[in-house]
Amino acid sequence: MENSTANSPEVIVIKETQKVLDVKCALLNGSSFEQTMMNNASFKDVCITGLKIEDANLSDLEIKYAQLGGAYIHDIGMPPEGHPAYDPAAKQRPLKFENCDLQGSSITDCNLSGVDITDCDLNGMKINGIDVDELLRAYQKQGI
Repeated sequence: MENSTANSPEVIVIKETQKVLDVKCALLNGSSFEQTMMNNASFKDVCITGLKIEDANLSDLEIKYAQLGGAYIHDIGMPPEGHPAYDPAAKQRPLKFENCDLQGSSITDCNLSGVDITDCDLNGMKINGIDVDELLRAYQKQGI
């Protein structure tokens, strides 16, 4: 291995092996993980802006105390037809959002069947251009 300088960090290649990494106070910008199993991995007090996760199984993922401003979450669900892991009988397990600030966010072309929204501030929320507060007030007025 060549000596690293301040401008060119040392590149460490870990390939076809089983390791446990204990990484603390490290600068790992530009690192890449491909075809990697990291079950039960933990990231705490980290800055990973610009992180891209693609073609991944993130079942049971928990994100807590995180800033997600500008995040773009898309094409989430079971693998599509043609994907090697496609299973036509597989069903997506429900997601849970709790105590999240989603103001100004948009949800487009998503399957929200069976979604339960409880104790949320819906001020200014619109569904297909219809103000939800107004819709709920009209509903409650009719006593339905």
